[in-house]
Amino acid sequence: MSQDILVPIIIAAVILIALIILFTFVPVALWISALAAGVRISIFTLVGMRLRRVIPSRVISPLIKAHKAGLQVDTNQLESHYLAGGNVDRVVNALIAAHRANIELSFERAAAIDLAGRDVLEAVQMSVNPKVIETPFISGVAIDGIEVKAKARITVRANIDRLVGGAGEDTIIARVGEGIVSTIGSSENHSNVLENPDKISHNVLERGLDSGTAFEILSIDIADIDIGKNIGAILQTDQAEADKNIAQAKAEERRAMAVAQEQENLARVQEMRAKVVEAEADVPLALAQALRSGNMGVMDYMNYQNINADTTMRDSIGGISKGDKDEDEV
Repeated sequence: MSQDILVPIIIAAVILIALIILFTFVPVALWISALAAGVRISIFTLVGMRLRRVIPSRVISPLIKAHKAGLQVDTNQLESHYLAGGNVDRVVNALIAAHRANIELSFERAAAIDLAGRDVLEAVQMSVNPKVIETPFISGVAIDGIEVKAKARITVRANIDRLVGGAGEDTIIARVGEGIVSTIGSSENHSNVLENPDKISHNVLERGLDSGTAFEILSIDIADIDIGKNIGAILQTDQAEADKNIAQAKAEERRAMAVAQEQENLARVQEMRAKVVEAEADVPLALAQALRSGNMGVMDYMNYQNINADTTMRDSIGGISKGDKDEDEV
């Protein structure tokens, strides 16, 4: 192959490679799309996005969408939000939805809501179409001691101004639950609650429960109401059972003290009997000593024996009489 033919081929290959690199690095197709949509943007701006590691389509496509919707946003705003970690497309969609619904929402506010971790598009949609939050069954006890269970449906609308820093749905449910419990607890009896469930709604709404939250409460409706347990009777039963257990414990304590006292008295009796037996054992020795010393004569000793025999006979007769009396009673 001659040199004259080789040179044009090399030049064409270089040009082709350069064009491939150019079209790969520079989003020419995106630039053409922007120009066709009436968005004036320099090709060097797109190159700068590449150098700043910004995906141009993530910025230019939302910019074209905003321009077609008549919104005034520029490339720097969208690019800065992208670099901050925000979702540019969702913010632009929220701005378009707010613009169509005549809701005042600036780009800075929408970007702040998005960076705060909330879905700004969902918030705008909730401002147009309110959301219904259903609470679980909430139990309260009326003054008569009857438990009343109520389930409420809370219709809320997003408050754009309080989305950043405002409390969420859990706070709304907790506050409504507190209001339901308080209203039921202040009722004289459970029949009043069953007859007028709308009283719960009015009392709860008057409390201003949406203060400091990201929502505005439009209405609170009682979806279901039911009777629970007789808490008053259960508490009285438990109290009676507790009193019975206390009385039984005190009676057991007194019985144990009586048993201990009886055992103590028995020990004293046994001790006294031991002393008597010990004293009786000393009697023969004393008699022997009295006879040896002459302090007691033989006649005195015989009289002592007669008295003992007479006492033994009387005890024997008394025992027989007592046995006959017991048999007669039987």
